[in-house]
Amino acid sequence: MARSPVILITASSQAKGAEFGDASVSLSSCYPAAIVAAGGLPLVVPNLTDAGAVAELVRRTDGVLLTGGDDVQPSLYARRLPPEIRRTVVPDHSERDLLECQLIDQVLRLGKPLLAICRGHQILNVALGGTLFADIPQQVPGALNHRRSDQKDQPVHDVDLAPDSLLARISQATRLQVNSSHHQAVNRLAPAFHAVGRSTDGIVEAMEWKPKERVARSYLVSVQYHPERLFTRYPEHLALFLSFTRACRSRFNAKKA
Repeated sequence: MARSPVILITASSQAKGAEFGDASVSLSSCYPAAIVAAGGLPLVVPNLTDAGAVAELVRRTDGVLLTGGDDVQPSLYARRLPPEIRRTVVPDHSERDLLECQLIDQVLRLGKPLLAICRGHQILNVALGGTLFADIPQQVPGALNHRRSDQKDQPVHDVDLAPDSLLARISQATRLQVNSSHHQAVNRLAPAFHAVGRSTDGIVEAMEWKPKERVARSYLVSVQYHPERLFTRYPEHLALFLSFTRACRSRFNAKKA
């Protein structure tokens, strides 16, 4: 029987958990469910900050999934934000930013597959030198309402995909209907990335390696929307998780050989 790839999944922290009131791990069950449905084994990691432990976790797993959550620390991408914009930012614990930046460094160093979703899409861009819109309504005139948490499990707008992108091949489409529950977004792209999906207002909804980077790099797809909330009803969103776990399995098999 073929070995299932082990996928490391990041999570948020909450100040008080259900057991003793200690700081605890918080993660929607939709993420591990999507990995299991695609044939992988999920491994949820708490917000560790020990660099050695993080490196060992990446070494022992077959791929990394960066998930959604609260906002990225503004200090990582902006020297100063106007007070009216700063007030809209609800950052996650700084330990999560540190963990995820370390994970990104290690997973790219080891050439392992990476899938980034929502907040994960944003921290990935920041970690490699890009910036964010801290608040779409105030910084992107004429933008759609992207904060549709009232319909988090439903498609609310379209995303046009670059026909030659990996995501278009995975989805077998050049337009996707997606959900949307964010108020921040990728602004200036990190130098290694290019946008392969945009909503009608120009927001970057998907990014991948630039073609010249792709040749020497491992599997990477990064999306702003939440396919883990759509995969049970929409095959094109399940296809993303299937593609990711296949890449993780292929890398493991190639290393074993």
